[in-house]
Amino acid sequence: MGESVMGRAVAAEGEDRRRRIVISARRAGSVDVTAIAADLGVSKETVRRDLSTLERRGLVRRTHGGAYPVESTSFETTLAFRTGMHAAEKARIATAAAELLRDAETVFIDEGYTPQLIAEALPDDRPLIVITASLATAQVLATRPRFTVLLLGGRVRGRTMATVDRWAAQMLSEFVIDLAYVGANGISREHGLTTPDPTVSEVKRQAVRSSRRRVFSGEYSKFGAVSFCRFADARAFDTIVTDTRLPRSEARRYALLGPEVLRV
Repeated sequence: MGESVMGRAVAAEGEDRRRRIVISARRAGSVDVTAIAADLGVSKETVRRDLSTLERRGLVRRTHGGAYPVESTSFETTLAFRTGMHAAEKARIATAAAELLRDAETVFIDEGYTPQLIAEALPDDRPLIVITASLATAQVLATRPRFTVLLLGGRVRGRTMATVDRWAAQMLSEFVIDLAYVGANGISREHGLTTPDPTVSEVKRQAVRSSRRRVFSGEYSKFGAVSFCRFADARAFDTIVTDTRLPRSEARRYALLGPEVLRV
């Protein structure tokens, strides 16, 4: 009886420790094994085991020396938070993605910080019609005299400052778009592109349907991450643009599905 009670106490202590690790990761954007071990007063090996458990539960993704949180229905970063994460990688990705514009005359720009950077990098030496759900992107591009900006109507989602729900998707369904720049909270070969919110997923799904050519852009941390709502398969994309921290071997696996994979 005593051993049973002790076992339950140890298990509860472990769950409390893992809960604190998740909270720390979500608050700071990542956790370091050495730092969190010192903070919790446990060994680094204990933290590594906890991180492995949390990764199996889909709450974090392991990195060399630590982990970062996976976004889910109960946790999603704000646009302001994303602005400071992986800034250098996002800037390189945006520049490379904007160069894929080619002869497109109509473009969809998804919500999110990386798509906003892509929008800012688009050349303004010719007319371009831009459709977006992002208030921030619409505001940035509306001042360009040769651009026509169409902001999708619908409920404004405060966390990302973008329009969502069936109103936005319905408006988007009425267009045939040359090129769509689409983001996601996660991309995996098994589950495709995912996002935590069904109302966001609805708009992204319609963007994929309405476009002739599709580009996914996201830093290496998006790969292998899986969220709640699946809106597209990786095979639906012509190009995937990411950074060089995605291993070449993994990039080749995605390329076998059909898209060209650019590591910048």
